[in-house]
Amino acid sequence: MSRSRFAIVGDNCIDRFRPSGMSMIGGNAVNVAVQLALLGETAHYFGAVGLDPDGRRTIEALASRGVNVHFVQQKAGTTAYTDIDVLPSGERVFAHEDFGVCAGYRPSVDDLHALDHMDHVHIGWMDDNGELRKRLVAQGVSVSQDITVNADPVHLGVAGLTIAFGSAGEDDAAAADLVARLLGDGAKLAVVTKGARGACASDGIASYAVEAEKIEVVDTTGAGDSFIAGFLSAYRSGSGIPACLAAGCRTAARTCNHIGGFPQSA
Repeated sequence: MSRSRFAIVGDNCIDRFRPSGMSMIGGNAVNVAVQLALLGETAHYFGAVGLDPDGRRTIEALASRGVNVHFVQQKAGTTAYTDIDVLPSGERVFAHEDFGVCAGYRPSVDDLHALDHMDHVHIGWMDDNGELRKRLVAQGVSVSQDITVNADPVHLGVAGLTIAFGSAGEDDAAAADLVARLLGDGAKLAVVTKGARGACASDGIASYAVEAEKIEVVDTTGAGDSFIAGFLSAYRSGSGIPACLAAGCRTAARTCNHIGGFPQSA
């Protein structure tokens, strides 16, 4: 079977850890794109970075891991970043977030034409009032979105999504409620992760659940994004929903074995 052509649209970010000075490239869309490429899929990243060293660093990191960066926009301004304070206990506190040139990013006319012809499009953080989702759905494109990466409901409609991804911590009842809400709001398939308790999904006809793999966790950063990549790769290959959930959990578990959303030097 030939590989699917995935497009991943939206956020990128530099996570800057204080006081160590360590920094890592991340963001939902970037992490999903890299993980799909590492799984052997054809992954195109659509987003915006600044004309600054962090922007160049992001493009180089994606390209070196097999992600197609032809559609990345380089714009005057700063690449998005997040300042994270690491407390003596090891707890991470998000101190400041600047979306930089990700804010207001919109695909160009040529980008939209390319997106219309992808096998599947995954949307990360975007502040476009759901316009890209609505366009892709109208064009009959298979599309998914992670509703947990944007706190503003105006950008998070799910009507028409092939797959709506969400997260409910480790709360089984909250996960079931979220699945029901996503289906009720018009998603065709709702997939919800539950951290160490695994993941569940429903298409409104049947419901499914799998347990998470038992591992020694190094870092959970990007685990949810990796789950999405694993699930999408299996889904586009024709696997059943239980196998897709298992593939997502397996990919997430690998990510929990290292620092950051994908292997990189700090």
